[in-house]
Amino acid sequence: MDKIEVRGARTHNLKNINLVIPRDKLIVVTGLSGSGKSSLAFDTLYAEGQRRYVESLSAYARQFLSLMEKPDVDHIEGLSPAISIEQKSTSHNPRSTVGTITEIHDYLRLLFARVGEPRCPDHDVPLAAQTVSQMVDNVLSQPEGKRLMLLAPIIKERKGEHTKTLENLASQGYIRARIDGEVCDLSDPPKLELQKKHTIEVVIDRFKVRNDLSQRLAESFETALELSGGTAVVADMDDEKAEELLFSANFACPICGYSMRELEPRLFSFNNPAGACPTCDGLGVQQYFDPDRVIQNPDLSLAGGAIRGWDRRNFYYFQMLKSLAEHYKFDVDAPWASLSANVHKVVLYGSGKENIEFKYMNDRGDTSVRRHPFEGVLHNMERRYKETESSAVREELAKFISNRPCASCEGTRLNREARHVFVENTPLPAISDMSIGHAMDFFTNLKLSGQRAKIAEKVLKEIGDRLKFLVNVGLNYLTLSRSAETLSGGEAQRIRLASQIGAGLVGVMYVLDEPSIGLHQRDNERLLGTLIHLRNLGNTVIVVEHDEDAIRAADHVIDIGPGAGVHGGEVVAEGPLEAIMAVPESLTGQYMSGKRKIEVPKQRVPANPEKVLKLTGARGNNLKDVTLTLPVGLFTCITGVSGSGKSTLINDTLFPIAQRQLNGGDYRRTGAVSGYSGAGTFR
Repeated sequence: MDKIEVRGARTHNLKNINLVIPRDKLIVVTGLSGSGKSSLAFDTLYAEGQRRYVESLSAYARQFLSLMEKPDVDHIEGLSPAISIEQKSTSHNPRSTVGTITEIHDYLRLLFARVGEPRCPDHDVPLAAQTVSQMVDNVLSQPEGKRLMLLAPIIKERKGEHTKTLENLASQGYIRARIDGEVCDLSDPPKLELQKKHTIEVVIDRFKVRNDLSQRLAESFETALELSGGTAVVADMDDEKAEELLFSANFACPICGYSMRELEPRLFSFNNPAGACPTCDGLGVQQYFDPDRVIQNPDLSLAGGAIRGWDRRNFYYFQMLKSLAEHYKFDVDAPWASLSANVHKVVLYGSGKENIEFKYMNDRGDTSVRRHPFEGVLHNMERRYKETESSAVREELAKFISNRPCASCEGTRLNREARHVFVENTPLPAISDMSIGHAMDFFTNLKLSGQRAKIAEKVLKEIGDRLKFLVNVGLNYLTLSRSAETLSGGEAQRIRLASQIGAGLVGVMYVLDEPSIGLHQRDNERLLGTLIHLRNLGNTVIVVEHDEDAIRAADHVIDIGPGAGVHGGEVVAEGPLEAIMAVPESLTGQYMSGKRKIEVPKQRVPANPEKVLKLTGARGNNLKDVTLTLPVGLFTCITGVSGSGKSTLINDTLFPIAQRQLNGGDYRRTGAVSGYSGAGTFR
C-alpha cells in the first residue's frame, strides 16, 4: 500500500475531512495557528497509529503501556507504527544532560574504561603497577601499634544473594568477611537481599603495625591479590570513618603510591556511586543560602528591611539584631551598605565562639538576658530549612537559595579518580564541556595506535555518528554537559530527531511539530536534509510547519483552514506546492506565490537617544565583554545564529538585572556585567 486514506476525521475542530496522503514521503501540514494542523497530525494520525500498534501487542505487554484515546474518525487505512517528536522538554531530571539523553556519554564511559590512561592527581604521572614490597612498606609506614585488617575485595556492588560465594570462602578456610561494611563470621553469614547491590571483602589478616611484620604481610598481600584479582584494601579496625588504603597490582603512582580500582564504565558515570562526586552526589552544583538574595537592597537598613523577616516588624529576630548592634557598636538604622565588612560577616555568618548578651522580651513584656554565640542569618536560615516541617516556611526560605558549581568537582559531577583518566591527554570532563561541533572535530582527529585503536574502533564510530547527527540538526553549539532541563522545546525536539536517525528505523510514520522553530536560516538547510534522509530510509515523515523552506522542500503539502478555531478544520488545498499556489482560497499558496507578502512599514518611529537601556561588559556564558544599547519604546529584534548568545544576553543577563534594579536591588551583585543604566525610564 502506497497511501494513507483518512475518511471522516472530526477530532477537535476538524470538519469531517477526507484525505489521501502518500506514504514514504515528506508531508508538510500547514495553515493558520489554531486551524487544526495538530488535530490532524498528532491527535488523529499519530494517535491512531500508536493505538493500533499497542493493541497488536499481548495483554501482558499492554499493561505497561498507556493506550491512547481513539480519535473521532470513521476510517483510516495504511497507517504505520507511529513515533511522535514534539516540542517539549526532554527531562526535568537534574541528572540528565545532552550527553546522557543522546547516549554519547554512555559510549564515552566505555571508551575511557577500555583505553583510558589513569594518572596520579597530585603528580600527573601515569599509574604503574605496585609491587608487594611497596604495599608492605606503605602499611608499615602507618603509626606503630595501629590496629588494621587486610581485605580482599571479591564482590563489588553486585546484586544477588551470593550464597555460593560465601560457602566457597568458608570451605577454603576463611573465617571472616566484611559484607556491606560490616565484619561478619563466615560460619553464620547474613542473608543478603537478591535485588540489592552488595560488596563482599574477605578478611585475610588482622594485625597491629610493627616493624617485624614484613614477611607475614608479604604473604598476606600475595594471598589477597590472588583471591581478588589484583586489589587489596587495608582498613582501620578502630575507626570506621578513617580513610582506607587501596592497593592495586595494576595501577599505582610510583611517587606517592596513589592507586585506584580497575577502570570500569560505571567509574565514569555521575549517576553511579562509583563515579559520582561524593560532595554534590553527581549533580555538579551545591545549594547555598545566597547573601546576594538575602540582602536584596543594600541601601536599606537592618531595621528598615535589608534582610527580609529580620526588620522591626519581626520582633523576635529584630531583638537579636539590636543586641548584636549593642555588642559590636553599629547602628541598625544605618544603610546596610554603610556598615563595615566585619559587621556584614557577623550578621550573615555569626559570631563564632564569642558569646553575645541577648535581651529577649516575651508577649507579657517580661525581659530575660541570655549569653550565647550568634549563629548568623545564613546559618539560621539553613537550620530552619532543614528542620522545619512546614512547606510554607520551606517555600519562603527557598527564595534565598542559589546554586553554585560544586567546589570539589568544579561542576564536572565526577569524583577525583574519574577526572584523572585521560584519552590522548584529554579527560572526560573536558570532552563533555566541548561544543558538539568541537567534539566532532576532536574525535575526527583522534589517532590511537596499536591494540588501543582496535579496541576503540567501534566505540569511536558510534560516538562520531551521533555527533554528526546532532550537527546536522543544527545543535553544534550545545555542550554534552548541558543540563537537559535547560534545553528549549525546539532543541529537545531536534535531539530526539537526531536520536531517531541514529536508530535507523524503516517503515515508521514520524510526526514532528515545527522542528525549525528557533533555528537560524543558516541551519535550516541541514535540518531539512535530515528530514529528507529520514524519508529516504523508507519512512513517512509528517511535519507541522510554517517555515517557507520546509514547505518548498515537501513532497506533499496539506493546507488546513481557512481560518482558526471554529472557522478552520477544513482542507483548503493539498498536493505538491504548485497545486497549493494555484488555489486562490489558500493563504499559504498566496504567500508562497508572492501574491501576498508582509509589508515593510513605510514609516519608522525614530529612537529617542535619551531613552535607552544600556549594558556594558556583559560576559555571561559565551558573551565576550558585550556592550548593548537598546532604544526604549521601540520594537527591537535580537537575532543571530543558533548558540550565538541571544538568550544569554537578553533572558539571562538583561532581564534579571532590570528586574532586580526595578525592584530596588543592586545589579553589581550579579557579576554578569560591568555596568547598567536606563531602568529609571520605566519608573
